[in-house]
Amino acid sequence: MATSNPSVFLLTVNGQIEGATFPEFDNLYCKYCFVYGHDWAPTSGLEEGITQITCKGSQSSHKLIWNFPLETTFKSTNPSGWPQLVVSVYGPDVFGNDVVRGYGATHIPFTPGQHTRTIPMFVPEPTWKLQKFTSWLLGRRPEYTDPKVVAQGEGREVTRVRSQGFVTVSFHIMTKDMKKLGYDTGPSSPAHTQSVTSGWSTEEQPYRM
Repeated sequence: MATSNPSVFLLTVNGQIEGATFPEFDNLYCKYCFVYGHDWAPTSGLEEGITQITCKGSQSSHKLIWNFPLETTFKSTNPSGWPQLVVSVYGPDVFGNDVVRGYGATHIPFTPGQHTRTIPMFVPEPTWKLQKFTSWLLGRRPEYTDPKVVAQGEGREVTRVRSQGFVTVSFHIMTKDMKKLGYDTGPSSPAHTQSVTSGWSTEEQPYRM
């Protein structure tokens, strides 16, 4: 029986938003979404979500733990526009207003297997000191109307930002039919565990750009 040549490849993303480090803040939650190119489309799972609110534990004074699951599958015809994960962290200010505490983004790992990413976070800053004081007083901090702009270069050239905190994300990546379409995400390895029947690859390899 002849097997048909695939027209798309699949990328399955499993993992979790493990937690964050924000020494100055507590009682934070995280929103996430995926940003991808025009040739990509989700086939299953969630494209966006929101974690629970968490506070710092007594064992680790600076660590916030979410352990929020990620699970989605994409299909595409080419790697251009490879998906990115955008995370936004929010929490209360001194007046109880919900304000953004950080934005960040990272590409989904290219190679199958287990990966961990620590995402540096940043927040937009007012241009003038008077604007900074007014935004603090009114609880209206500068923020993006659409967090997906974090994963794009357009419109961010003149944005003034300040680094603030880190978010840790773990990934388990599987791909299918990439090699059949001529895309090789890494050299062959003894750790390769591709299923002959399914075609899914869970090969663990060093991360390469």
